[in-house]
Amino acid sequence: MSGNGLVSSIRRLMNSEERLRTPIFEMIVQTELTLAGLELCLLTMKKGEFSRFLLQPQYAYGDLGCPPLIPAAAVVLYEIQIIDYLDSGQVDDFIALSPEEQNTVPLHTLFEVVNTVRSFGNRCFNQRHYEKAKDRYKQALMLLGNRETQSDADKDRIRAALLPLYLNLSLTELRLDSPHKALKYGNKALDIDSANTKALFRCGQAYLELHEYKSAHGCLLTAQAKKPFDSDINNLLRKVATCYKDSLDKQKDMYSKMFRGLRSK
Repeated sequence: MSGNGLVSSIRRLMNSEERLRTPIFEMIVQTELTLAGLELCLLTMKKGEFSRFLLQPQYAYGDLGCPPLIPAAAVVLYEIQIIDYLDSGQVDDFIALSPEEQNTVPLHTLFEVVNTVRSFGNRCFNQRHYEKAKDRYKQALMLLGNRETQSDADKDRIRAALLPLYLNLSLTELRLDSPHKALKYGNKALDIDSANTKALFRCGQAYLELHEYKSAHGCLLTAQAKKPFDSDINNLLRKVATCYKDSLDKQKDMYSKMFRGLRSK
């Protein structure tokens, strides 16, 4: 969410240009908010809403204020827009349970918790906070991995829920320049669905970063057979072919120089 507090002593509102420069920030309601009035404001709002709230001192910075920026007994005007939000209450309640209690929770509730944790990871990823994204995805993996189930149908549902997390982790590790780990998670995804084109593509990307061009080519050809008109797959195949050719040319040049050196002796 984004917001900017204005005290009464300033006696002006932000103009539109200043509002565009106001930073977007995140906070956890009932945990990270320090102004009681601001929390009350947020709890009345919905996604996408833009509102102004005038907070009396007892709901803002009190009689003392926050010198030198905010004077004593200041009335504060907040302009707030809710860009997006995620409800972490269910996640917090679930994590507070013991492992034994978590196993008694209905499976659909576990999936709801996992989806919320994954959504947090996706948000971190989109903001390029890749380490935080990885932590969220791995937390979701742990919650699924801790589930004890006897039914084959439930095991299949858990494996299906693991698949997007492995794909997320594979891409995240690529962003973190860790192709070996990216390949590990890509292969885990393929263990669940050997025909998954995203997993094949991720493995192709990882093999390319590892300079294993033949393996990259094999993964991408398999993916291309399933999606022949996918531009990302086709573009990466061309890149692999170019890199492989360059690698062979460098090897030939190196061997040529080496043999010339031997003949000169």
